[in-house]
Amino acid sequence: MKQTAFDRRLAVRNDELKSLYLQLYHDDEAAFDYFTAMLRRAWKERKRALRDQDLRREESPDWFRRRDILGMMLYVSAFAETLRGVEEKLPYLQECGVNYLHLMPLLASPKGRSDGGYAVSDFRAVQPELGAMEDLEALADACRRSRMLVCLDFVMNHTSEDHDWARRARAGESGYRERYFFYDSWDVPREFEKTVPQVFPTTAPGSFTQLEDGQIVMTNFYPYQWDLNYANPVVFNDMTENLLYLANRGVDVIRLDAIPYIWKELGTPCRNLPQVHTLSRMLRLACEIVCPSVLLLGEVVMEPVKVVPYFGAAERPECHMLYNVTTMATTWHTLATGDVSLLRRQMDAVCALPKEFLFLNYLRCHDDIGWGLDYPWLGEQFGINEVAHKKYLNDYFTGRRPGSVARGELYNDDPRLGDARLCGTTASLCGVEAAEYEGDPFKLERAIACAATLHAWMLSQSGIPVIYSGDEVGQCNDWLYKEDPDKREDSRYIHRGRFRWDEAEKRKDPDTRQGKLFRLLRRMEDIRAGEPCFDASADVWTEDSGSRHVLALCRRLGDRELVCLFNFSGEFVTAGVKREGCYTELMYGGRYDGIEGVQLWPNGFAWLLRDGR
Repeated sequence: MKQTAFDRRLAVRNDELKSLYLQLYHDDEAAFDYFTAMLRRAWKERKRALRDQDLRREESPDWFRRRDILGMMLYVSAFAETLRGVEEKLPYLQECGVNYLHLMPLLASPKGRSDGGYAVSDFRAVQPELGAMEDLEALADACRRSRMLVCLDFVMNHTSEDHDWARRARAGESGYRERYFFYDSWDVPREFEKTVPQVFPTTAPGSFTQLEDGQIVMTNFYPYQWDLNYANPVVFNDMTENLLYLANRGVDVIRLDAIPYIWKELGTPCRNLPQVHTLSRMLRLACEIVCPSVLLLGEVVMEPVKVVPYFGAAERPECHMLYNVTTMATTWHTLATGDVSLLRRQMDAVCALPKEFLFLNYLRCHDDIGWGLDYPWLGEQFGINEVAHKKYLNDYFTGRRPGSVARGELYNDDPRLGDARLCGTTASLCGVEAAEYEGDPFKLERAIACAATLHAWMLSQSGIPVIYSGDEVGQCNDWLYKEDPDKREDSRYIHRGRFRWDEAEKRKDPDTRQGKLFRLLRRMEDIRAGEPCFDASADVWTEDSGSRHVLALCRRLGDRELVCLFNFSGEFVTAGVKREGCYTELMYGGRYDGIEGVQLWPNGFAWLLRDGR
């Protein structure tokens, strides 16, 4: 009998997979046999078009490292109301240059108790108001025909309290209580809470919730999100099957939500434990066996050096890519302070990592901006106090600081600790909202330049750039969220507003804010796709620009060199790096004989390519 692709892949990986599984689950051979039988069943259910895609991508393992990949993240309901609506809007996304579509949480979740869709009540059903699972599969098929990747969140750490498993566990049904962390008294939960940090100390304090009948269940995030017990092999088996079910609907990228939290052990912080990496490695192996064209994106909210373990080792990889969270937060810090010192230090750390490590880069996302900066270094270098600096940043971006044009909103404000996170769209944080409110065309031009420069900075980094829906036309904050009883307590909805299709129409008018930003971004994206220096394989480093306001990022591939200069101040600045020869500015077409003294506009940038002629 001819060997199938599944058998070929399993034969290569079975020994490692079995060793990891039996080590973690105490030699439970029956559970492992069930797991491999489930993998075979999932492969058999994978349709021909996806199996063909698997074979093509297997032959080109670096297929996802192309410099022409551009992502966009969006909420289905906000963008086009339904999944069918998104399919109808694919021509717009293609006009934006998007070929990586991240659909924010859309699986079934209870209204008012979903944390934005991150409390899943059924991993195989779509929120009814968005459509059905068949609509998701049809959208994925349409995206595949358009050569567009689809990314979907997979909430690993917990389920909704309304999930069938949770309902059965609450009722005491055999085999289901063991899928969670249930206790009859507070003795063990109190021991856990001695070492487990709180995720949301102001909005959801503690890590356990007592139910109406007196039972106590672990809930690290919100009371309606029950943590799963991955020490139980049944949980891992069934959750892996759920992941593969979504992959078989045509999803190309699975975002592993909150993966550092998934293994719990008394006496530890229950974060980043070694068993987490065993589980993520087994997930990678499962995908390589069943659906090797599917990528795993790890949501690990730490600085790049600390997230490195989630890439795994060269011979034992885990996630294909990870979020570049700290660079995002440091970028906004740099805009508020006008000093690039910390950002340069951050980029030096990123550039020192192996080129094989692929990061997903972004300016804004569905979540808040948390000020997880390198405060020990800031204190040592500049005498900066963490609490005072967080207040400075939040005052700046909420417009409370004199001279600030930013308009944002605080999230999870904790007066006791002097801590808060920040919400707002890119455009509003850059000053577009304030300028339009004041009717000041000069301020508006400055705000548009600022938003464009931040996007140029994102596009200059190695990895996959992802735009937040609406940023391509400079969409501002949606303050109407305060009038919705289901949203008004969560300020993150300020940047989760409905996509303004009436405003997007103005992208066709080059004299409007929408038209200017849309054209600037499209030109940048086209330049990036066509210039080899933006390859992930390029050498990347920073240099002293001669100004604390200007970051100089250099990229070299073979004989080609690109020098990127970013002015994070609101003033004209002359800066550059020591180079001889002719350079061409790619965005605006200027030519320079040497680039040591380049004049940059306020919040402006330059992409300077060495002229080989």
